[in-house]
Amino acid sequence: MAEKSKITPEEALSYHIEPVPGKYEIVATKPMTTQRDLSLAYSPGVAVPVQAIADAPETAYDYTTKGNMVAVISNGTAILGMGNLGALASKPVMEGKSVLFKRFADVNAVDIELDTEDPEEIIRAVRLMGPTFGGINLEDIKAPECFIIEQRLKEEMDIPVFHDDQHGTAVICAAGLINALHLSGKKIEDCKIVLNGAGAAGIACLELIKAMGAKHDNCIACDTKGVIYQGRTEGMNQWKSAHAAKTDARTLEDAMVGADVFLGVSAKGAVTPEMVASMAENPVIFAMANPDPEITPEEAQEVRPDAIVATGRSDYPNQVNNVLGFPYLFRGALDIHARAINDEMKIACADALAALAREDVPDEVAMAYGTKLTFGRDYIIPTPFDPRLIYTIPPAVARAGMDTGVARRPIVDMDEYEQRLKARMDPTASVLSGIAARAKAAQARMIFAEGDDERVLRAAVSYHRAGYGQAIVVGREAEVREKLQQAGLADAYRELEVVNAANTGHLEAYRSFLYQRLQRKGYDTHDINRLAARDRHVFSALMLANGHGDALVTGATRKSAHVLELINHVFDARAQDGAVGVTALLHKGKIVFIADTLVHEWPEEEDLANIAVHAANVARGLGIEPRVAFLSFSTFGYPVSERATKMHRASEVLARRGVDFEFDGEMTVDVALNPVAMARYPFCRLSGPANVLVVPARHSASISVKLMQEMAGATVIGPILAGVDKPIQICSTVSTVNDILNMALLAACEVG
Repeated sequence: MAEKSKITPEEALSYHIEPVPGKYEIVATKPMTTQRDLSLAYSPGVAVPVQAIADAPETAYDYTTKGNMVAVISNGTAILGMGNLGALASKPVMEGKSVLFKRFADVNAVDIELDTEDPEEIIRAVRLMGPTFGGINLEDIKAPECFIIEQRLKEEMDIPVFHDDQHGTAVICAAGLINALHLSGKKIEDCKIVLNGAGAAGIACLELIKAMGAKHDNCIACDTKGVIYQGRTEGMNQWKSAHAAKTDARTLEDAMVGADVFLGVSAKGAVTPEMVASMAENPVIFAMANPDPEITPEEAQEVRPDAIVATGRSDYPNQVNNVLGFPYLFRGALDIHARAINDEMKIACADALAALAREDVPDEVAMAYGTKLTFGRDYIIPTPFDPRLIYTIPPAVARAGMDTGVARRPIVDMDEYEQRLKARMDPTASVLSGIAARAKAAQARMIFAEGDDERVLRAAVSYHRAGYGQAIVVGREAEVREKLQQAGLADAYRELEVVNAANTGHLEAYRSFLYQRLQRKGYDTHDINRLAARDRHVFSALMLANGHGDALVTGATRKSAHVLELINHVFDARAQDGAVGVTALLHKGKIVFIADTLVHEWPEEEDLANIAVHAANVARGLGIEPRVAFLSFSTFGYPVSERATKMHRASEVLARRGVDFEFDGEMTVDVALNPVAMARYPFCRLSGPANVLVVPARHSASISVKLMQEMAGATVIGPILAGVDKPIQICSTVSTVNDILNMALLAACEVG
């Protein structure tokens, strides 16, 4: 089990305020640069779609964002596990939900916080906003008002209305239950099921599994006052009464005797080992209370090794995570212009999730989680970063919607629809999550070379507190302590290992090591003493070379070329040694690698071929199958130029070597990246747009990266240093805390 990551208030607030407040922005999808653009976007051109929609309202889905727009709505009366903190306080959560819609299913979402606790006011406000949206996601509204609001809105609106706190949990719970019962050889209609926590999520779970075949008489619901039994009057309402059981059980302990399934959406510690011991053979325990479950998997399996356990926590197997459901439910519903999300669509979602967990897990998913996942007791629910979710779940939801008559515009070609869904996939987030998971598994002792820089110290603290491993900071103790105090992280000093030439017991060994490397390169003992004791980059590299750390991240305070020169005193990291710099650019859901961005000033064809091999290995290491393009200003021989010829020859070198990845060139960047432009060259060996771009020289690589970063807002990771004996990554001087942390994680991945 992974350690639970520690997030400080300072880190959380910094994340939300930098580089700009909040978690999303609105971006235009049409050009707005010329007077003609403005005339088309607004007056007079906009009058044409206005009239078209007035004549045929369904065309709003064609001419506006309505068909891919969801409102995430709350009044803040039940925020997470924090209670009623008001509408304004719920905004960070609703913004977060909005970006999850976009990240996982490419659904545009806008958060709306309503400052009222009156259900009638909420119903009226949401209903009046109906023309704007293709769907409504209600969130963090307390029970029983949430039931009233959702039901009325479903009746009064002609778009999907979905309270995720209820149905999102229910769908994922149902998916896990399908597979848990499959493994235990039980049928849902035969199972005795106990629910603890009869709030919005609990009642929704019970209603959905009853719709799937669970028998009313076999289901017992409990709340803080005990069993909800027929005839009970205390603490009851119409939603609880609908699930009152005919039973003599009065406590949760009574109800658990002989139970096949326990569903918990209640509170930490609500279930005891004794209760688990009293359950039937092969019990299924879904302890979904957050942040701490009703009983931990360790406690449950200590008394019942045959138990299948799921929780709401990401650091345990079988996480019941709503993000597996709501984005894809809405994706499927929006794509058929659905009037509602009904039980059949929810059950279809649960069935599809369960079926996906039973399939072989792709290598990129295994890489992201640092382990091979196989269907079984510890893997009954897919992981949130499984790339198959986007093109597996929405079609199942859409089919169910079409079969039950809620689709305004049925999908005719489902195969083509699946291809369109695949095109919506964002590989960048799965790449980053894979890096993080592998780094956490590696538990590398990370050397942060520049302990006098606040950004580096913040990154080091984040590295340690996120559970990636030990952070070793090179710097003076007093200076590190002072910088941490200024950053509001004074308590983090004891978590870091602070090392310098004065407090290490290995300085003499470092000097000896360095002298052996440099004595025939013009360095005397005085030079060696100065380098080893006074230069933090050299000192850090010596620590790494002598095994006093597992990986090194540096470069935040000095130019990368200078830092690389210093590291070369200790390691062989020059062009002639085979070292290469590869930069990853992440932009609009796409990722490309550019090389060489660090080491080779003017590579020739053999060098370019080596660069391509290293860059392809970096791409594969991050879960991307490489397609390499050698870039130039010419394409396949025209126009003729000596500078372009070496790029063509580099491709020939790779052909002679018989490498196991796609490559071609020379070609211009539009041919490499644009399928339409590439199609003009049917003989091109690439099966799709290139994702590894090898450029003619370091200066062109640097220009390309910085242009994309400044003009397009691309996220830059790198240069990633490859071809060196030990894991070393060099940041840029403009790196943010997050950039430095990402480079540390990349270095840690090489350890793992």
